[in-house]
Amino acid sequence: MEDSGRFDERSFSNGDVYIGNIKGILPHDKGKYTWSDGTVYEGDWEGEKMTGKGLIVWPSGAQYEGDISGGYLHGYGTLTTSSGCIYRGGWRMNAQHGIGLKQYSNSDVYEGLWKEGVPEGSGRYTWNNGNMFVGNWKNGKIDGRGVMKWVNGDTFDGFWLNELMHGSGVYRFGDGSLYIGTWNKGLKDGKGVFYPAGSKHPSLKKLHNQHDGDDNGFLLNVEKHVAPIPKARVKRSLSESIPVMSRFKSFRQISHTQRTSSLNLNLIPQDPAQDFACDESSLIVSDSFDEDQSEASGKSTLVYEREYIQGVLIMERISECSESSHKNKQQNKFSVKHVKKSSCLNSFKGRRSYYLKLNLQLGIRYTVGKITPVPAREVRSSDFGDRARIRMYFPRAGSKLTPPHCSINFYWKDYCPMVFRNLREMFKLDAAEYMMSICGDSGLRELSSPGKSGSIFYLSKDDRFVIKTVNKSELKVLLNMLPKYYRHVGDHENTLITKFFGLHQIKLRGGKKVRFVVMGNVFCTELQIHRRYDLKGSSQGRYTNNNKINCNTTLKDLDLKYEFHMDKKLRESLLKQISLDCKFLESQHIIDYSLLLGLHFRAPENLKAFVDHHESMQHQDTLPSGDEGELMIFPKGLLLVSHEPSIVNTAPGPHIRGNTLRAYSMGDNEVDLLLPGTARLRVQLGVNMPAQATRKLEEEAKEVELFEVYDVVLYMGIIDILQNYNVKKKIEHACKSLQFDPKTISVVEPKMYDERFIKFLEEKVFPETP
Repeated sequence: MEDSGRFDERSFSNGDVYIGNIKGILPHDKGKYTWSDGTVYEGDWEGEKMTGKGLIVWPSGAQYEGDISGGYLHGYGTLTTSSGCIYRGGWRMNAQHGIGLKQYSNSDVYEGLWKEGVPEGSGRYTWNNGNMFVGNWKNGKIDGRGVMKWVNGDTFDGFWLNELMHGSGVYRFGDGSLYIGTWNKGLKDGKGVFYPAGSKHPSLKKLHNQHDGDDNGFLLNVEKHVAPIPKARVKRSLSESIPVMSRFKSFRQISHTQRTSSLNLNLIPQDPAQDFACDESSLIVSDSFDEDQSEASGKSTLVYEREYIQGVLIMERISECSESSHKNKQQNKFSVKHVKKSSCLNSFKGRRSYYLKLNLQLGIRYTVGKITPVPAREVRSSDFGDRARIRMYFPRAGSKLTPPHCSINFYWKDYCPMVFRNLREMFKLDAAEYMMSICGDSGLRELSSPGKSGSIFYLSKDDRFVIKTVNKSELKVLLNMLPKYYRHVGDHENTLITKFFGLHQIKLRGGKKVRFVVMGNVFCTELQIHRRYDLKGSSQGRYTNNNKINCNTTLKDLDLKYEFHMDKKLRESLLKQISLDCKFLESQHIIDYSLLLGLHFRAPENLKAFVDHHESMQHQDTLPSGDEGELMIFPKGLLLVSHEPSIVNTAPGPHIRGNTLRAYSMGDNEVDLLLPGTARLRVQLGVNMPAQATRKLEEEAKEVELFEVYDVVLYMGIIDILQNYNVKKKIEHACKSLQFDPKTISVVEPKMYDERFIKFLEEKVFPETP
């Protein structure tokens, strides 16, 4: 009969000692184990594993008391480190997990949700200097919606990314002034409105309610989200059997693996001008805020419409709001709202929009999965044309070849699958990444059309791909040009012409056909694009109504107020490739294409003094004089350095393909772009290209422009290449664009458009540096 348990003492050859109950040859019930290095565990046992409640004391002085399961800290317990940190809360597999409270050795305190040893989810962090944050965390960092309250009374209520203000938000200061706007990586960026102290503020209850439904939404009531530490232990769960000595070894390491340091964040208001103040009451949104504001003195108030680029104030307009019209103006002009995304699918009302997107994802997943396993080979003439296609029926109930789905029945057609498969490989695009980007659960979002084509636009969740609907004639143009496009891309890896990844058609019930082309997104970059331009080299109707311009507007030729000066070698490489691309388009009888140009502005530190000077004048009755705008400032916010592949990411993406560029200023060596305090980027044609933008000042400027010269990073690509010049309307449009009289010319040769386009870029957009 087996021994039911006895008290014993055992010594091991390595110096470890166990005193306690033993069942058979294994520790059982309760016992004390002392390692040769001085680590001690006293508590419950099950077989060879520590399971139940126990106390561990390490030689460093750290100790844990609480639940243990299968040899791991698992359940609820308290860890006290040798440095004085104390954590009380949930554990999972030796890591803080669940709800817990941690008091750091420097008196910082975090109370909230944890995941795998770091704060993640909703929580409150209080620094020893009195600063406090209540909101969302991710991987141990502030990320998502939340409120930061500083000891000086300043409060920011909005969105965060990687511990920096990022997205829309409200900034209040102790004197009652208020700024509503957007931030980018800790700096004001974009348009916003400033309400001086004593003015009547807009209702922030509505503003906050608009965020409640967001993915990162966080209701700013601490009591609802930071639950008290539970007294009950987490239900124990045993891990698989592991030898007792190896489990003891992992336990001895735990005092070294726990994170005991507090967050090294001195989150102070990142506004060099220090022109706002904030009230304490905005930490938790309540009705008292609007009641207080209704008592503001004065029947009218001045509000400042402002625009920032990377923390630098570039424009400001003063508007006067009377009390009677304040509400309407606030709603129509000044309140910051998330723009509701346009459906772009008026012809597919209601659920049809959802079905169309789902059908697209189902079809791409099927065809990419079908063609990828096929052995790689050179394309043949039979791989091109509208007869080279895969056609498949997707019934809702599924079939032998297709899965069941929750959309409507549809027919799917995939054009030239082998050609586009090879193009994706040529662009070094992994098939699995391609499908995950487009076909994930939240893989596509709808965009408003930036042009007059009426096309539907989708953007993949990671911004890498744009999917656009095309009409029948555009589909034919792409199929006809595809053989030579394939060769051109193979011969010129630096081409700026749109990257195409797939061409598809969906046929819905009733015969409605929708055609899609998948393209690379020119503006897929970790830097924010502050300005977008669609340039054709024309002045005919190429401007944008000022009332329709916002941060996402794609501007036109006459809206461009800058010339871009860049390194001699970079400019030479750029214009040479544009010329090669234009000759290809000319050979395909294509006109009316555009250069899509994106600008990322930099705001160097040496501009701070000038900004401070402007801010000191903002409360004067009149705007700064025009003489101030004549100041010449040459910022140095960018730096070219020798290319180091081990430091920057050299893997191509959907819009990045080709060599690292060489710079004349760096001895004709390959270069990286160093952005002080931000990143180091690989310089390629049309991607991460540094330049200095010189503003073309107008004589009668209606707005205050503070600078003439900016450092910018350029992104560009040649788009709208599916337009054949044989279309009558295109001939007439091209004649107007080129300032020709349509009555005196029967046809516009593509060469005319190409020459005009290249000349415009060489002389007006990228002129040679004097």
